[in-house]
Amino acid sequence: MTKHMTGTRKEWLAARRELLEAEKELTRRSDELARRRQELPWVRIDKEYRFETDEGSASLADLFRGRSQLLVYHFMFGPDYTAGCPSCSAIADGFNGSVVHLANHDVTLAAVSRAPIAKLRAFKRRMGWSFPWASSFGSDFNYDFQAAYTEEQQRSGVADYNFRPKGFGPSLEAGKEGPVAEMAATVGTDTATYTREAPGMSAFTLEDGVVYHTYSAYARGLDGLWGMYQWLDRAPKGRNETGIWWRRHDEYDR
Repeated sequence: MTKHMTGTRKEWLAARRELLEAEKELTRRSDELARRRQELPWVRIDKEYRFETDEGSASLADLFRGRSQLLVYHFMFGPDYTAGCPSCSAIADGFNGSVVHLANHDVTLAAVSRAPIAKLRAFKRRMGWSFPWASSFGSDFNYDFQAAYTEEQQRSGVADYNFRPKGFGPSLEAGKEGPVAEMAATVGTDTATYTREAPGMSAFTLEDGVVYHTYSAYARGLDGLWGMYQWLDRAPKGRNETGIWWRRHDEYDR
């Protein structure tokens, strides 16, 4: 017998209608936040970033692929990783279906990682992905957009992430157990190496040959991009998590 509260259809409908009002308010608030994102001032990008892509060497402007808007997912895949971060991989599983629709709405969606292009291509084949994925190996791009950190920054214990100082102190470097160490093991590195990469997304626009940075988000700001969580938030038991349960999609049967 279930321990969860039960009721009649009439009682359920009354509760659901009350919840609907709260959901509508959240939707209105979300629309307002979207408008405020679009009103942020644009910052001109004068630095020359170079990337390696499936088509060869590229500038940041080249990543737009002829469109006026670019959405970049900062995918955690460092040069020393043997595979992409499982969390980033779960998010990226939703990209293939969106890329074509965005492309036909003047928006290019691409991932960028610091691993060399050969590693990205191999992992992309393994995952069955087709979305654009560029390597920023040797570039400052990930560092400048709070998606990577130097060993010196890590040793200092303070570096900006999500627009505020984030600690990288000895606890992370020495960590042998726990969720972070668990995730590090899945990419074939130690905790310190794993945490020198960070997830995020950044938006850019291209006007008259000039690239502007318009928006970035990190940490829980990426929740809305993680498709499986949108479904779980509507499932009877919600997220129902006791630890890291997700895997790369080809690892669940192992």
